[in-house]
Amino acid sequence: MPNKPRDGPYSTNLPPLNEDELEMCRKAFNMFDKESSGTIDTKDLRTALSALGQNPSEEEMFVMISQVDEEGSRCIEFSEFVRVIQFNKALSARDADELDTLDAFAALGGNIDRTGKISIDKLKAICEEFELTINLDRLAKDAEHEINGTLTFEEFKAVLA
Repeated sequence: MPNKPRDGPYSTNLPPLNEDELEMCRKAFNMFDKESSGTIDTKDLRTALSALGQNPSEEEMFVMISQVDEEGSRCIEFSEFVRVIQFNKALSARDADELDTLDAFAALGGNIDRTGKISIDKLKAICEEFELTINLDRLAKDAEHEINGTLTFEEFKAVLA
């Protein structure tokens, strides 16, 4: 009997895949399940992910395999493969959100490499100009950050979170 999925990013609140995404997963998985065993070798996982446009780092691959290979068999079943795809989908959405925040930070005078600081006065002026009803003082308080005239990227991200 298989073990329960290990605690980690692959075991909670993963976004569902639509039918087209599931079909693409099935096709990619079946391309590498040459013996029709219902599993693919962990060595083939990277190639299958690449076929779906996903290119995880070595560290991400290690974490993925350790989280989804429930039996420790070094073989990935289709349901485990789907969890990997779901996690990568969630990661991509989070990365896109962070890129939007980074773009806003840079537009306000910060640096694209997440360094520098932005002026609270400039941020307040932009909010007023676009008639945004954002109470920056309250957001900063809720994020447990003091507004002292400037925000670093991490402070900016925390205030907007």
